[in-house]
Amino acid sequence: MFYESFAGNGMLCNPEAIFRTLLDDPQFAHLRHVWALRSRAENRSVIREFASHPRVRFVRQGSAAYFAALATSGFLINNATFPPEFGKREGQVYLNTWHGTPLKRMGYDIGDPASRVANVIRNFLNADYLLAANPFMVEQMYAKAHLLANVYRGQVIEEGYPRIDRQFLSADGESAALSQLAAAGIHPDGRQIILYAPTWRGTNFNRPEDDAEELIARLAELSAGVDPERFVVLLKTHQVVHKFAAHRSDLRGLLVPNEIPTNVVLGLTDILVTDYSSIFFDFLPTDRPIVFLTPDVDDYSGYRGLYLEPEMWPGPVVRTASEAVVELRLLAQRGVSPETAAVQQIARSRFSPHEDGDATRRVIDIVFRGKREGYRVGPLASDSRIRILLYAGGMRPNGITSSLLNLVDRIDQSRFDVSVVFPNSYVRAVVAKQRELAPHVRQLARVGGMTGSKLAHLARRRAHGRGNLAAHRSDVVQAQLWDDEWRRCFGDAGFDHVIDFSGYAAFWATLLLHAPGAHRSIWMHNDLAADAHRVTRGRRGNLRDLRAVFSLYREYDELVSVSPALRDINAASLAEFAPPEKFVSARNLMNAHRVLTGATADLRDLATSATTGEVASWAAAMVDPHHAVPTFVSVGRLSVEKNHARLIRAFALVHSDAPKTRLVIVGTGPLGKELRGQVAELELGDSVLFAGHRANPYAVMAACDCFVLSSNYEGQPMVILEALVLRLPVVTVAFGSARDALPPGFGRLTESTDDDPAEGMRAFLRGEVAAPAFDVAQYDSAAMMEFLVAIGANSDIGRVTSET
Repeated sequence: MFYESFAGNGMLCNPEAIFRTLLDDPQFAHLRHVWALRSRAENRSVIREFASHPRVRFVRQGSAAYFAALATSGFLINNATFPPEFGKREGQVYLNTWHGTPLKRMGYDIGDPASRVANVIRNFLNADYLLAANPFMVEQMYAKAHLLANVYRGQVIEEGYPRIDRQFLSADGESAALSQLAAAGIHPDGRQIILYAPTWRGTNFNRPEDDAEELIARLAELSAGVDPERFVVLLKTHQVVHKFAAHRSDLRGLLVPNEIPTNVVLGLTDILVTDYSSIFFDFLPTDRPIVFLTPDVDDYSGYRGLYLEPEMWPGPVVRTASEAVVELRLLAQRGVSPETAAVQQIARSRFSPHEDGDATRRVIDIVFRGKREGYRVGPLASDSRIRILLYAGGMRPNGITSSLLNLVDRIDQSRFDVSVVFPNSYVRAVVAKQRELAPHVRQLARVGGMTGSKLAHLARRRAHGRGNLAAHRSDVVQAQLWDDEWRRCFGDAGFDHVIDFSGYAAFWATLLLHAPGAHRSIWMHNDLAADAHRVTRGRRGNLRDLRAVFSLYREYDELVSVSPALRDINAASLAEFAPPEKFVSARNLMNAHRVLTGATADLRDLATSATTGEVASWAAAMVDPHHAVPTFVSVGRLSVEKNHARLIRAFALVHSDAPKTRLVIVGTGPLGKELRGQVAELELGDSVLFAGHRANPYAVMAACDCFVLSSNYEGQPMVILEALVLRLPVVTVAFGSARDALPPGFGRLTESTDDDPAEGMRAFLRGEVAAPAFDVAQYDSAAMMEFLVAIGANSDIGRVTSET
């Protein structure tokens, strides 16, 4: 048995209650118990209590002994999360009890980046059992806030909280609890206990704010306002901030030690004063009074959010300690009002329906005795939606990310349950892209690293270097390594379709092949054979990873290119890696709303707020009506495959004939300096403007007159379709997939010499390049059907429609 509470902060909460019951039960005398504690100094009393017990030992949280015990114990019990490195092994049983019914918003409901909830979600998906105190917790905490419905395959136990059993004190239990307080220098001496128990403050559970001074001030005001002969006011800090108060001399005899279980103290408490802490849910079964002291309720509910508004709380809600004193005096004089008592009864029925002092036995019956009959235990609610997991790549601002966002925004959520996985990142631009995912999309950030021996990882890296990853299946050790990593990341979560939407990362391409029972597709956004050998700054940066990815193609059910022409190119150039029937195509979807909305932005704002002279100059030039000239625009990364050098040379030919013309290039990249040098050498001066990277390029495009593209190759150039949405005439070199991107009757395709795109631009100046209305709805409907067919999902649900 392995136990951990609050990352090793003590022998606390539900794990502590389960531990003590198992330890005292003769039926389980064969079990050995290991507790993870972060600090022996802060847990002296429990270490002393079990120092001579032959079946109990302690390990330091995060030590080698800790990970050894975590890896080898048969049962694992935690009230929060094991660290990111943890991966449940075959045969282990994991019970996650969590640590309270939530009043504060949790999980995805907070709206924070996926990195905040990543390890929580991972732990839940690995758990065989999740414990819930009430139906609200099942539905709100697990199914909704953490989006576990449909993918979680374990069991949810709704039988109350073992830790609350500790509140039902017998006479001996009360005496023992008072002795624990006395040992800590706290002597109620027969007085009634008012317990002030606020929650932690801050935006990061692992880095809470130090608000000890404020707590001490409020405690002093509460103490001064009540009858000292009748009441004693004690402070119980949240366990994550206890360290800030533990050594304060002005709290001596008033601060409840962290190692005394909170619920034992609640059993002694006559009146609870709290704020947004879930401790009040625990206190409800006592039918004793609660006062809510919430000085920062407006700010707190704003940045964190609450599931229950203050008017629904079972007690008076005040903002200052002096107001709390008034309520405490009223309680001392006349007790709980009938109105408050009625609210308390409703709250108890809703949030504490199973708290009868026997929850621990019921949980032990289910988990350790295998009993089910007559107990509230079963799977989370599920529906018939098809479950899709997409690997999104790095979620950086680029074409792949934009295409993914467009896709998941259009997938019919009534028929599909969608999860998106990506590497964990704190980069601002990446987090901003994560926030663009629709709220119903389950975001899974991979945290931690692979488990396994150094020799196994050495073999894995060598296979990657050789560009042949076949051993991930053929070698028993390698196969186990990847199976373990899948389980570490996703537990026993079930998915019907897994999609590598990036197609560039060997690690992810391999990992997705270990999704049990799933249909597997991998995307090809470019001419990948050409991309593998593309040289940037003297290096073939994609070669190693793409060679390894190619070696996996035979194991995927579909290899999906983003246009029919690109499918043919990839099928021909990569024929040695997969049979032709595996190569299919599905065009990317559009987001016309984003394009049209972005186009309305005022460039004058950019001109006045620009941080560089170069951006300011082109922005000012674009909005100056006295300098209005025919303007060509190109959007794309300044890299080899985009061939901006050819575009600049072609524009120079046009500009020599028509000096009142201009070219705007939007984008950044490794060739920026070289291209600027080319413009200077051709003496184009103010006629070629570099706009840099624009999060919203559509305002720039809308201010121009003709879109031009001179790429050597593209996957599906979405920017061409975006230009069509903006009713811009398009001139593009006829690279492999250009004909698929430019519908018949739109724009002008040219050959690849400098003269050809130059002639296309001249044709625009003569009014010969067509720009009719583009039917986005029709395009998206067809592209969505292509996606469903490409991943093999169309046979599951039949015809699927999408709204634009």
